[in-house]
Amino acid sequence: MDFTRYNQAEQAQIAAMIEHKQMKDFVRLYTNLVQRCFEDCAEDFTTKSVTGKEETCINKCADKFLKHSERVGARFAELSQQMTPPGSK
Repeated sequence: MDFTRYNQAEQAQIAAMIEHKQMKDFVRLYTNLVQRCFEDCAEDFTTKSVTGKEETCINKCADKFLKHSERVGARFAELSQQMTPPGSK
């Protein structure tokens, strides 16, 4: 996206808005990861320590979730490039 048509104050405001949205997206991703893996993996509440089975489950869950999110992001980037008209960069 070309921001040169905006003055410096507007560019700073746009950059701040983009940064805020990226932070919200990251927090949402992290919250979903924690919730999903906790619901899938936490089973034993009789002790405050995490069992080996739970730890293995959490590691696999987090790895799978993050790889999935990475792949979805890459796919969106591919689609975005395909939708950008030639010569508009």
